Amino acid sequence: MEKVSDEYDRQKEVKAFDEARTGVKGIVDSGSKTVPRMFIRPKDELSKEHEIPCVDDLQIPVISLQGIDNKDVCDEIVKQVLYASEKWGFFQVVDHGIPFQVLEKMLQGNKMFHELDVEVKKVFYSRDLMKSVSYGVNYDLYNSRVANWRDTVAIVNSYPGFFDPSDIPKLCRDAMMDYIEQILKLSDILLELLSMGLGLEPSYLKEEMECNKGWYLVNHYYPPCPAPELTLATSKHSDPAFLTILLQDQIGGLQVLYENQWVNVNPIPDAFVVNIGDILQMISNDKLKSTYHRVTANLVGPRISTAFFLEGDQSSTKLYRPIKELVSEDHPCAYKDFTLRDFDTQFRNRPLNVPTFDLLKLENHAIVD
Repeated sequence: MEKVSDEYDRQKEVKAFDEARTGVKGIVDSGSKTVPRMFIRPKDELSKEHEIPCVDDLQIPVISLQGIDNKDVCDEIVKQVLYASEKWGFFQVVDHGIPFQVLEKMLQGNKMFHELDVEVKKVFYSRDLMKSVSYGVNYDLYNSRVANWRDTVAIVNSYPGFFDPSDIPKLCRDAMMDYIEQILKLSDILLELLSMGLGLEPSYLKEEMECNKGWYLVNHYYPPCPAPELTLATSKHSDPAFLTILLQDQIGGLQVLYENQWVNVNPIPDAFVVNIGDILQMISNDKLKSTYHRVTANLVGPRISTAFFLEGDQSSTKLYRPIKELVSEDHPCAYKDFTLRDFDTQFRNRPLNVPTFDLLKLENHAIVD
């Protein structure tokens, strides 16, 4: 690594990058063969990288939904989902019934937006997290230690009725709307399976907890990186949601932290990666696991992924707490009451790699990293 000046002004570099509004893709398109310092991980972090090994001989569970309408098959799927959610916090879903063409068009639409003419794309650039459709780089750009090597288009419907489909550029609007319609149907199925796994009525997480009343769709574009060992595409984090449903292309890079090892989530064609979010961990009273994960940078690219977060209704005044059926003398209540809006505000004001749910942990419950 070339020597850099101790007089480096990170805020100045970040501000100039932000004001250019051309994103990480703009760096690559400029022909740059180096990684700007604002993306380079701190020396102390890089030096500790070897302490957590990356392994290839483990893989997160893969669950088929084929035959789910058969009661015996469904009961077995519920067991598999519960095991994966308790042990890993992650699993891949296949045989979900969503047409392959819908998935391909979604990934293509994502890529097409990011590869628009830069002057057209700049119109959508914003750091306003309340815009229904926006293009940007790292929501925590100004308060994180290091920036992540990715650009993002976000579609927000955290408040029912807030989102206007006409805000999506026409070239990818139909593909994204078809995808959202299909993914909401899949989310209903997953919430039912998780409800049954927790010993609740099938409709509990959807109807009582209102898990899918609001959602947030992020379309990530990870350009090829000239020095992937120096940066990350997405820092280690857990998801501030009830549930995440991820569609990724075949390049790879997603890793899950399992038993102090980074496990590669190898892409499976026509599959979704599903993971438990912080809020579901909290309301399940730690029965389900919101797991740390990250995305490594790649020499090849662009890598394309689309993450659909079930966030609930951010405008609701409903107080959330561990579900009473999951609280007992052996498993006392682990979290304080909270509203979804308060939780989201705390998340937005912290760097991505700093977990939010620890702020709501009751004092007699230790935080486990």
